[in-house]
Amino acid sequence: MSDTAASGTTAQAAPEATTAPAPAPGPAQTFTDRLRRPRTYAVLLGSVLLLVLPFYLDRFWLQAGLFAMAAAIGAIGLNMLTGATGQLSMGHAFFLAVGAYGYCVLAGESSTENGHTLTGLGLPTWLAAILAVLLAGAVGGLFSPIAGRLRGAYLGIATLALIFIGQHVLFNAGSLTGGYNGRAVPPLSLFGLTFDDSELVVAAVPFGASEKLWYVGLVALLLSALFARGVLRGRPGRAMNAIRDHRIAAGVMGVPVARYRAGVFVLSSMYAGLAGVLLALVFQRTVPEYFGMILSLEYLAMIVIGGLGSVGGAVIGAAFVTLLPQVLTHYSDSLPLVSAPGTGGLAPGEASRYLYGAAVVAVVLFLPGGLARLGLARARKPAAPRKPAAPKNPAAPKNPGEKK
Repeated sequence: MSDTAASGTTAQAAPEATTAPAPAPGPAQTFTDRLRRPRTYAVLLGSVLLLVLPFYLDRFWLQAGLFAMAAAIGAIGLNMLTGATGQLSMGHAFFLAVGAYGYCVLAGESSTENGHTLTGLGLPTWLAAILAVLLAGAVGGLFSPIAGRLRGAYLGIATLALIFIGQHVLFNAGSLTGGYNGRAVPPLSLFGLTFDDSELVVAAVPFGASEKLWYVGLVALLLSALFARGVLRGRPGRAMNAIRDHRIAAGVMGVPVARYRAGVFVLSSMYAGLAGVLLALVFQRTVPEYFGMILSLEYLAMIVIGGLGSVGGAVIGAAFVTLLPQVLTHYSDSLPLVSAPGTGGLAPGEASRYLYGAAVVAVVLFLPGGLARLGLARARKPAAPRKPAAPKNPAAPKNPGEKK
């Protein structure tokens, strides 16, 4: 009987030994697996392509790409506020204007232009760019107590008031903004290199302002995307999603809801300020009419089309909304129902708004995750591990009642 009991104990212990979890793969194996992913090769190929594009594209397409980069930076900031935290903002264009005109005032010199005596502090341009981003964050901080207490449509209406206030200031504060005609933008100077139209020859290719600014835009977009990705994947991102999904439950769990809302609003304003600085450098002249309600609506369309709460979705949506009118304008002669601007037909700008308006409806109805979800394969659910059968013990009796 003792032998039988021992053999039974052995038979019961065997399955537990065989179901022990396998050791996790080491860091070297995980890194190797990541290198073998097709996504890694796609990222490397895309990075190399973006680096060499200034050597082959003309000025039109480089400027279009820079507009898309600036829009992507602003869309990332708005996506953290609206997509991740659930705070509707209609005043994003106002903070772009703060960044653009803040850079002009901080970096520009005092002069007279179009009948306006312009005020300028004449700071180094790289310092003026940083201070302009901080200025946009400070202005957002002044509005953050309201953003921390309002939500939904109420916050949308409150931020919409910023557009009207901003337009009034931009058109009437002539000494700061230059009035209706705007003011010139001082070129950026960094490490002894001036990002203007002065020709710089690299590998027998002349580099102008667009070619030089291309790499500035790439660096700014990369740093902005990496920082936002770290925020959304960390503890602040989880708190923001909790506020978006159920603010009362988030407060019960200990999340300071009003403080997080205010902080995300300030961060989103700084992203918009950086986008405004880059736009001003590309345009080389700031115009008040550009920073209106239509621009804010376009940014909302970007994050909806690309995907709410996703950094990659913000970049994709910004590229779609920004490049579409540029493509229609460039190929207006060969496209049906689209005519060149000023010829009396359907202008490329109007056609592009119709198209991405239809894209917003299609995404809301059929693709709630946005265009960013199209490139993601559906994750397969891992099959449940089979429970291994108990090994047969030759010493055990075949029948329960049979004695050895």
